[in-house]
Amino acid sequence: MRRSAFFLPTMKDTPKEAEIVSHRLMLRAGMIRQSSAGVYSWLPLGYRVLRKIEDIVREEQDRAGCQEMLMPTIQSADLWVKSGRYDDYGPEMLRIRDRHDRDMLYGPTNEELITDIFAHSVRSYRELPKLLYHIQWKFRDEVRPRFGVMRGREFLMKDAYSFDTDSEAAKESYNRFFVAYLRTFARMGLKAIPMEADTGPIGGNLSHEFIILADTGESQVFCDRNFVDYDVLGTDVDTGDPKQVGEVVDYFTRLYARTDEKHDPGAFEQDVPAERRYEGRGIEVGHIFYFGTKYSEPLGAFYTTRDGEEAPVHMGSYGIGVSRLVGGIIEASHDDNGIIWPASVAPFDLGLINLQVDNEECTRTCEDAYSRLQQAGMDVLYDDRDERAGAKFADMDLIGLPWQLTIGPRGLKSGLVELKNRATGERQELSLDSALAQLTA
Repeated sequence: MRRSAFFLPTMKDTPKEAEIVSHRLMLRAGMIRQSSAGVYSWLPLGYRVLRKIEDIVREEQDRAGCQEMLMPTIQSADLWVKSGRYDDYGPEMLRIRDRHDRDMLYGPTNEELITDIFAHSVRSYRELPKLLYHIQWKFRDEVRPRFGVMRGREFLMKDAYSFDTDSEAAKESYNRFFVAYLRTFARMGLKAIPMEADTGPIGGNLSHEFIILADTGESQVFCDRNFVDYDVLGTDVDTGDPKQVGEVVDYFTRLYARTDEKHDPGAFEQDVPAERRYEGRGIEVGHIFYFGTKYSEPLGAFYTTRDGEEAPVHMGSYGIGVSRLVGGIIEASHDDNGIIWPASVAPFDLGLINLQVDNEECTRTCEDAYSRLQQAGMDVLYDDRDERAGAKFADMDLIGLPWQLTIGPRGLKSGLVELKNRATGERQELSLDSALAQLTA
């Protein structure tokens, strides 16, 4: 993509309303624009990142044996009345009345609707288990929406639901999601710490929230360093193998991990050797729940057992804040100059900078590099604007692409270009062929 054609309205100054790093940088980098309190439009650069994150989430859900579907944003209030949550949920739920005077709502979550779909579709134990998910926009009417996409009113969420015959089978599904979440966040370059959590308005008696480590995070984290050092991708756990999955979950649940709200200094010192104690900050980006028959019984989600009897299915739900993750990754990976995207979620693989567009050799070399990189399958943002060099460098650092390839007339006289690694700041001067070979290796 040529920068001259790409819609990328960057800002030099920090907007006054932006209170945290990710909000400031997303506005300055031209990723989002606010349309109303807590509601944002995603501009092309931001939308590219959102789609990359969504793709990783989807791939790991599919790998865990889930099937994707899509449910509507607007739901009937009748189901929520049946489950007992319509009045309990509170003012965060946006309630609507249609032209026929029927009570509707903009879904903050989908336990009721997916349970109703299941209740009208599955009859026998032979059809279980089932793991279903969708990725859909939600709305929760926060009193004070703040911090950009980290706590907006409208947000993109992946929510999955498991249906099993009994609590033992449901625990296997729960464990499968537990490990799938560890893999999902690791693929985004994040270190996620699973912590026992309250179930809140979702309900149930088993729950974990996933906290990603970030220096600017909202919660203080105290945990065993084995959490931080564990490489779930390196172990390549088979999420379809209950034994492997169970071993990973057992390992993590034996380790100490608490946020500041539940931290016990005495237990921390007693349970964790001094050399393994980790203290930092983190951000919640995922939450999983097992709630048994909380929804299946009132909403009629029963199945026929092997003995011919009727029994309610055991359920769990599993959420990941897809749009929240964009802000979370920035909070975890940035410096004074801007964003530092992990390669897996970067909007482009590389920023190509032409330092002097009116120099024939410089432009010819840039066009050659641009073409060769694209042919090699790299996604390139080519800054071909007639703009001063300082502005181009500042923009590239701000938007945080993993690599920057700079071509200018002075370097070309010696047959050299400059390759910069955004994360480390390391710069190399080398031939164009060597730079391209390193980038496309």
